[in-house]
Amino acid sequence: MRARASSPVRHQTIIVLYMLRDKNLIPLSRQHHQALALCVRLDRAVRSGEVDLEAWQAEIQQQFESKIGLHFTAEENVLFPAAAGFPALQPLIEQLLTEHAILRAYFARAGVRELDLQSLEDFGQKLAEHIRKEERQLFEGMQRVITSEQMDALGAALDEALKDVSQACALPSEATKLRPRTISHS
Repeated sequence: MRARASSPVRHQTIIVLYMLRDKNLIPLSRQHHQALALCVRLDRAVRSGEVDLEAWQAEIQQQFESKIGLHFTAEENVLFPAAAGFPALQPLIEQLLTEHAILRAYFARAGVRELDLQSLEDFGQKLAEHIRKEERQLFEGMQRVITSEQMDALGAALDEALKDVSQACALPSEATKLRPRTISHS
């Protein structure tokens, strides 16, 4: 029962984040939302005990090649340098760059099919935590310190950097589709 009660709150939180997000950061937030959906599907698959390692690694590789890799590059080349101009955000940028390197290693391992069940679970948790850190700490911090003119210039640069990101919605395979939520009775 507790899991059901918390679900609507999480959904409302996501909506609030979008409503409060500067328009120039919304494309990144939308991509974050898509990556979080991947994390939710992966988490549910792990919890259900129905994990096709090959299918999951293929999907993770495809997501990195079509979207996430370009997303990381746009953040590293455009977003992070803009944020690093503010001393209060510099330590956070260093953490996020380190996390990108760790996540890229997971993506590379998925590409050569070296992830086991525990690695897949760790990957999903690390990716979700990373996204939440960017949304809650970086984006909120940037919105406090960057002027609207700077944010508009940042948005234009991000649009250019993200122009090659696939806008197509890749449907999960039968093996990676969303599983029903399992409710813990403990």
